[in-house]
Amino acid sequence: MISSAAPREKGARPLRADAKLNRDRILAAAAKLFAERGLSVPLEEIADCAGVGVATLYRRFPTRADLAAAAFERSISRYTEAVDRALANPRPWDGFRALIFDLCELQANDAGMRDLLTTAFPSSPEIEERTKAAVEKVKVLITRAQEDGSLRPDVVMADLVVMLLANAGVLKATGNAAPDAWRRFAALMVDSFRAQPDAPLPPAPHEQQLRRSIALLTGERNT
Repeated sequence: MISSAAPREKGARPLRADAKLNRDRILAAAAKLFAERGLSVPLEEIADCAGVGVATLYRRFPTRADLAAAAFERSISRYTEAVDRALANPRPWDGFRALIFDLCELQANDAGMRDLLTTAFPSSPEIEERTKAAVEKVKVLITRAQEDGSLRPDVVMADLVVMLLANAGVLKATGNAAPDAWRRFAALMVDSFRAQPDAPLPPAPHEQQLRRSIALLTGERNT
């Protein structure tokens, strides 16, 4: 787990006790509200929830990206731990199947994580590094499941990205009216990934195309 202590640049003075307490309150409030409603929660509302003034929030976190990055450094472990569990499973298909459900459930239970996994929202070097390492592990898992004949041979990492984008759409559309709809969607996706398909898949989108699509989607959300 990542320490919740405030990071310090080399040679920087440690935060005073009251400043550290304010920072921790802000991060706790941000994590709670981001999880409930996503990354677009007004910063004034986060400050109010934390019991601090808006000026105090901006002093600690000058931009929304700074606040989101710090808040998600505390929770990104749930994502990386799901990947590690899947990779450690001695049966590659069981690990892959569990990962699909875990990722979809993470999106369902945490709107902020949903945004983090499917938008181009700026994040910290720590999150970028851990996310990149997790992606490489998922690629290893895909290869293992394909080599043992349980996963269709034409599945690539981009297919999981598209799945997460689609699941985010399902969650947005169903909301509180059908909160478990994602489970059926995940089960359908798992079946579509199984080996011995009737026909090969169309070409997968290139990673650059996906990044461009996500960036456009993020821009639409922020307008």
